[in-house]
Amino acid sequence: MKLSTIGKYIDQPMILNKLDRNMPTFLVGAGLSYGVVDSFRAARKDKKHTKQKFVQNAIVISSTIVASLLGTRGLKIGGKKIFNGLMERVHFSELQKAHSEAVEGFIKKTKIKDEKILMVLRTAKLKELSPKQIDLLINKLPESPAKKELFSVILPEKKNLNSKEIFSEIKRLSLLGLIPVVGGVTGGIIADKTTHSSTRKSTANKAKEGLYQYLANIFLCNVGAGSALFLSEKLEKTKKIKPLTPMKKLAVILAGIVVTGIIGGSYIANFVSKHCINPLFDEKKDKKGLYNERKPEALDIALHADDIATAGILSGFKWIEPALPFMYFISGYRAGIGYRNNKKNN
Repeated sequence: MKLSTIGKYIDQPMILNKLDRNMPTFLVGAGLSYGVVDSFRAARKDKKHTKQKFVQNAIVISSTIVASLLGTRGLKIGGKKIFNGLMERVHFSELQKAHSEAVEGFIKKTKIKDEKILMVLRTAKLKELSPKQIDLLINKLPESPAKKELFSVILPEKKNLNSKEIFSEIKRLSLLGLIPVVGGVTGGIIADKTTHSSTRKSTANKAKEGLYQYLANIFLCNVGAGSALFLSEKLEKTKKIKPLTPMKKLAVILAGIVVTGIIGGSYIANFVSKHCINPLFDEKKDKKGLYNERKPEALDIALHADDIATAGILSGFKWIEPALPFMYFISGYRAGIGYRNNKKNN
């Protein structure tokens, strides 16, 4: 089976809609599972503070999830829209209607009689197509304006972003990453107040980890991705390089992420923490060096999976977007517990 067929399969509007509808359930289930496991693990080490750990995890995880879902989906009360989310969402019934109209229009225009093709088209009205069915439509339907119009609805092509759209997406993705981090920090402060464990140190750690997660793992990586893509587009226009395929575009974006985010992000986040946040909480500057503030760890590298998501979205892969709330969840949670490398500070 062709890789392009698999790409079309997972990028189908019906698949994206299904992922979007199931994401809250998946996110709540994952958060609940992690919270229970982490709380019991902490209880084995320190039984005196078992209840406190359960309460803290419950508040931090809940606030991070709620913030993520509000940011992506917006808020509606009593059928009235309070504010819009940062993700474009289409109701499943509206999607089925659009697919049905596109299929009926295609059948009318082409007068197609092949029963196998007609069966696949009827399926496309109400649900996603299998890779085998997609291959059948691609190979058996003759090229025509009608086919192109049909595919633009049921099997749309990847979008090639221009310069303006690149930085618009970077802004949107950066806001999507900021919201769960703010939600995590807010939940962490509330959790400390609720369990009477709040100190200046714990609040400072939450602010610093929130800054670290956002700058090092989200924002600066987005900037690097957008800048690399912007530069490659300019080089394409001057014909200094050939037009990039989606996979080559993905490689260019990842290079920008590595240079700006992974390499520079930790340094900048620590610098801001040391020189701006520490003075706010009357913490003296640490003479041991900048990276004593917060060293990059293996999990921090793993958190750059959300940068793969950024790269995928900018490259035109649509299926990644519904999964963004889950990908940003860990950053929000770590900010909420005020994670530091030194376990005594946690």
